[in-house]
Parts: sequence; C-alpha cells; structure tokens
Amino acid sequence: MKKLFFLFLVLSLNSYSQTAEDYFNRGNSKYVTQDYKGAISDYTGVIADYTRAIEDFTKAIALNPEYADAYYSRGDAKFYLQDYNGAIVDYTKAIALNPEDVRAYNNRGNAKFNLQDYTGAIVDYTKAIELDPKNAEPYNNRGNAKANLQDYTGAIADFTKAIALNPEYADAYYSRGQAKDDLKEYNGAIADFTKAIALNPEDADAYYYRGKAKHNLQDLSGACSDWSKAGELGYAKAYDLRKKYCQ
Repeated sequence: MKKLFFLFLVLSLNSYSQTAEDYFNRGNSKYVTQDYKGAISDYTGVIADYTRAIEDFTKAIALNPEYADAYYSRGDAKFYLQDYNGAIVDYTKAIALNPEDVRAYNNRGNAKFNLQDYTGAIVDYTKAIELDPKNAEPYNNRGNAKANLQDYTGAIADFTKAIALNPEYADAYYSRGQAKDDLKEYNGAIADFTKAIALNPEDADAYYYRGKAKHNLQDLSGACSDWSKAGELGYAKAYDLRKKYCQ
C-alpha cells in the first residue's frame, strides 16, 4: 500500500504542476492583454495548487521520512512559491538521502541563485555537472551565475558547452549574447540573440537586447525595428527606447 500511496503522490505532483503551469500561462496571457483582474485570479490558482502539493508531500514524508523524492518535490513546490530558503532545506535533505540526485543539486543551485548566492549556486551546478556531464542545463545555469559575478569569459565558456550539448538551447544563446554584450562584443552578441530569436520567436528580451547591441554599433534602423518588436511582444520598456532614439 505504501508504494501505491507514494506513486499516487508523485502522479499528483505531475497533475498539480500541469494545472499550475496552465494557470500560470493563462495568467501571463491575461497580463499581457492588460486583463489584470483575470491574471490575478489565475496566479492565485497557481499558489493554491502548489500549496496543496506541499501539504501532500509533507504527509508523504511523515509516513516515510527517508523518501528522498518527496523532499525533492516539496522543494520544487516551495521554489515555485518563491520560498527559496525552504526549498534549499528540502533539496539538501533529498541530497543527503540520495547523493547522486542531479536534479536536487541543480535546483538547489537555482534557489541559491535567486537568493543572490551566486558562489554557492556555482558549487551546486558544478556538482550536477560532475554527476551528469552531458546535461546542458547545469552548464547554462552556472554560466548565468558566473555572469552575475562578472566572470563573463567563464560564463561564455559554460554557455558554449551547453549549446554544444543542446544546439536548440535558446536560453543559452540568449545568455551568451548578454555576456558578449557585457564584454562589448556587439557583433557576437547580435549573432547569439538572432539565433535565440530563431529558436524562440516570442522572446521579447532577445529582441530588446539585440536592439541595444545594434544601437551600440550605430545601426539605428535595426535597433528601432527590434525595440518595436520587443514592445509588441510585451516588453514595455522597449517603447521608451524607441521614443528616445527612433523619432
């Protein structure tokens, strides 16, 4: 019975996550169309789903305190509710019970990242890479942490490795573009932002920052076009730059 009960809880997490994702995506759509009341209603649904998930995982842990996946999944739910310290506690317990859990190291790194503990995040991402060197995600995440520590060269190396492992990794191209932009390598940044856009044509951030890189290269027409597209996709700040430079 216990195995069936725990399986049910794992399946329940999947259903919670899918429902929460649906609420979240629908809320984002309403926010973009300025249906703020509707967006708030859907975001509230996200919170309710993850709160119920935490309650179920807590019950599972009470029944079996050695259930590593329950700690890991409860950590995920806390993470989505922005309880990053609580998530770290659960991921740490999951790792203690299962030291080979790449997901727990990676996600604990994400929680530390969101608490601006970039050095601690790098330690966790590095361990995840050691355990699974063919997993592109920890390389990309470690690159972002390095970029926040202004180690742009190290960040580019990690993003490049993530892209080598997964050539369709749009976020890695975007992040590498930002690192190159920080190093004033504007042509290289534009190439990466362009690839990110090709893989994800709805990426407003990539249009926005490609526009800034073009502006730094005195390509005002190209910059204005990108900022216009970024604004259409919901990046309101892009219209400020259009207003300032594109009249």
